[in-house]
Amino acid sequence: MKIYTKTGDKGTSSLYNGQRRNKDDEIFEALGTTDELSSNIGLAMEFLEDHEWSLPLIEKLEKIQCLLQDIGSNIATPREQSNQVKLARTEFDKTGELALEIEHWIDAFDLDLPKLTQFILPSGGKASASLHVARSVCRRAERRVQPLVRDHLCDDAVGVYLNRLSDFLFTAGRWAAHKQSKPEKIYKKVP
Repeated sequence: MKIYTKTGDKGTSSLYNGQRRNKDDEIFEALGTTDELSSNIGLAMEFLEDHEWSLPLIEKLEKIQCLLQDIGSNIATPREQSNQVKLARTEFDKTGELALEIEHWIDAFDLDLPKLTQFILPSGGKASASLHVARSVCRRAERRVQPLVRDHLCDDAVGVYLNRLSDFLFTAGRWAAHKQSKPEKIYKKVP
């Protein structure tokens, strides 16, 4: 199979249900942002890979990347415009277990961290800073997904998961800085 199909040369692309839409459609905006998020997580994993302590985090991030693919499938299958077979195949986190799992991860990492008493700036070394970039892209992905959730084009659980994921990436960034003994920069009001 060739990587290029030429079917998008006129500015449209196909969804999983076969619909063709303009490439700047809100669905493709959401898909592109979740793809960008996965790429940023991959970059963060590269910054983490040389550290013994990072293996549990890398394993979680790899699982998250796979789940972002599942989220993409859900987004690419508009809920009110697709057949039952495709809907069943692309349903995301119906039970809420995946969002709950992230909450457990956050709580576990948070036990290792000093209490947060001030606003911090993205910092704390390359791994930490790259996780903060991923967090900010995750927030944008969440903003791109919310109109789709409101219009019932994707599962509510997609928005919930992305919301929880940004909290996890924030905590993971702090945890990486802590494990590397890299200081987090503190916000100071500029006079």
